[in-house]
Amino acid sequence: MKKLEETQIQELIEKAISMMDHSYSPYSHFHVGAALLAKNGSVYGGCNIENAGYTPSNCAERTAFFKAVSEGVLEFDAICVVGGMNKVLKEYAAPCGVCRQVMMEFCDPDTFQIILATSKDQYEIFTLKELLPLGFGPNNLK
Repeated sequence: MKKLEETQIQELIEKAISMMDHSYSPYSHFHVGAALLAKNGSVYGGCNIENAGYTPSNCAERTAFFKAVSEGVLEFDAICVVGGMNKVLKEYAAPCGVCRQVMMEFCDPDTFQIILATSKDQYEIFTLKELLPLGFGPNNLK
């Protein structure tokens, strides 16, 4: 697994926190930001986008992935996810199950890194496999 450099981690945390400003969360008031690092070095930001019907809402992680994929980027190294009520970061905001499944579609579960942070100084890094131990993905269909 390619270890992220501290400068990369800090850049992803900063970008994820800044993406919370774009969150459209008038119902839950839970703002989430994500920063997705592609293997080519590009970083794609995402935020949660709620809908009054709830089901059409989209998580920050999926927003970042779909933005990257829509631009032809399909290989990724890491994502940082932050979130909290009214933009206050008190505890880690781990990806939901649907987002983990999207990650499984595009990422190697053994090497893809998920950074959960509450600040630039407080974060933990997990692999996708740690957060989705028996994931089902493209390799299961080969």
